[in-house]
Amino acid sequence: MFDPKANKQPKAPIVPPSKSSPGQLAMTPHAVPSDSKIRERAYELYERRGCEPGQDEQDWLYAERELLKQER
Repeated sequence: MFDPKANKQPKAPIVPPSKSSPGQLAMTPHAVPSDSKIRERAYELYERRGCEPGQDEQDWLYAERELLKQER
């Protein structure tokens, strides 16, 4: 007979999050770029590529990464 309790793994201890260290990016509302800033930068990237369609998601993600680095 199958005993579901016999196969249970011990639970990992719950550790409260530590305060952010200098090497970590604290995600506060001030550190996250607004959608309008990302949209503007993504459009600049689109124009730089010669206005070729089909890479809007890549432009958005690249713009978001760029702006996050600037906020640090």
